[in-house]
Amino acid sequence: MGKKEQQLQRDHKANEKVEAVLELLRKQTPLTLKQEKFCNDACVERFLNAKGDNVKKAAKHLRACLSWRESIGAEQLMADEFSAELAEGLAYVSGHDEESRPVVIFRIKQDYQKFHSQKLLARLLVFTLEVAIGTMAKNVEQFVLLFDASLFRSASAFMNLLLATLKIVAEYYPCRLYEAFIIDPPSLFSYIWKGVRSFVELSTVTMVVASLDFEESLEFSDFSSYPRASSLRFDSSSIKSTAKIGSCSSSRFSFTVSHHFDSLKPWYLTLTDASTYKVGPTTTSPSPLGPALISPNNARSFSFASPAVRTPHKSSIKGRSSGGGRLFPSTPLPQRVTPSEPMKISQPRTPRPSFLHSPASFFKKECHVNKTDKSRESFLPFLKFYRRPYDEMTYRSNMRPPLGGLISIVSSHLRRPHVSVSQRF
Repeated sequence: MGKKEQQLQRDHKANEKVEAVLELLRKQTPLTLKQEKFCNDACVERFLNAKGDNVKKAAKHLRACLSWRESIGAEQLMADEFSAELAEGLAYVSGHDEESRPVVIFRIKQDYQKFHSQKLLARLLVFTLEVAIGTMAKNVEQFVLLFDASLFRSASAFMNLLLATLKIVAEYYPCRLYEAFIIDPPSLFSYIWKGVRSFVELSTVTMVVASLDFEESLEFSDFSSYPRASSLRFDSSSIKSTAKIGSCSSSRFSFTVSHHFDSLKPWYLTLTDASTYKVGPTTTSPSPLGPALISPNNARSFSFASPAVRTPHKSSIKGRSSGGGRLFPSTPLPQRVTPSEPMKISQPRTPRPSFLHSPASFFKKECHVNKTDKSRESFLPFLKFYRRPYDEMTYRSNMRPPLGGLISIVSSHLRRPHVSVSQRF
């Protein structure tokens, strides 16, 4: 019962502070119907948390937010105003993560700011954030931002866009941002960000990542997965009838081509004994260095084989007879030289004392590595949203009226086909 009573007291105090903030707002100027709807209990609590539960500061901050929303026309934003931006996918909601938080992706190009005003860019950002908030569940209050900086060539231009966006989120959407990721920024951005981040309010939840760190390793063992492998099949019809098909022998091996073999491997490679120069022993004694000497590891040339394949096993060398052929690899191995003088064993050095190392540099390096790994691990759950292709119709379906425009306001079952005048009566 003690915990329940404490929780009830906390809720009662929170409700009192919320009512106090709303009273201060109503004393200054009466709130409109849309403003009353915006200033619900959850909204006022977020402003209180941002100002440390200070009622006066929260009321002042909320009043400034209402004035800004009225000046920018946040309540009149519709998708019809951003038809070109929606078609290109400059800013959209890619989906929701495991905690049902909407993931917002900004792929704004560098040239967009040259041909559009700063106010229009702010309206586009606010419209996208309002769509993301409209898709939230009842128990979700935060969203995730992904900035695709690969479309920017200038680090300063992207920094201006980033700071403007983070300022809007911090001042007018407090306690809404869960994490923000900057993906593939320009080369000089990291140096500028180090000098600016201490003055950015949301720098603690903003991380810089590189998409190349998450590239999947290619598997070359299975060539059947590659579409080009089908073009490498042997086609017997491409061979002219005058061509001679048979066996071809050399001093080392014989090469036989026939139509009776599989189309994937129309040749057969065997070891020959026609020449006095032998690659390996041809005795019937069981030895792994006999006809199996030519294998997929060394079929092209014995010098391309790995050292483990070129070097014979000790058991096979001992099992050979003295009269057997000697192994002469294409690339001769260096002979072991036995020194006349006894080898000098170097004594291990005494390790340097630990106090000679700089603890500051070691700590700095360790923190840098841990910070980089933390950024990668944090971005990994959102990688699929970054790589997911953009679909305009899917994004428009998530817009609630009136954000979706006239298309979302007029329902599909209300749309009637064109009927002539004679058919009406």
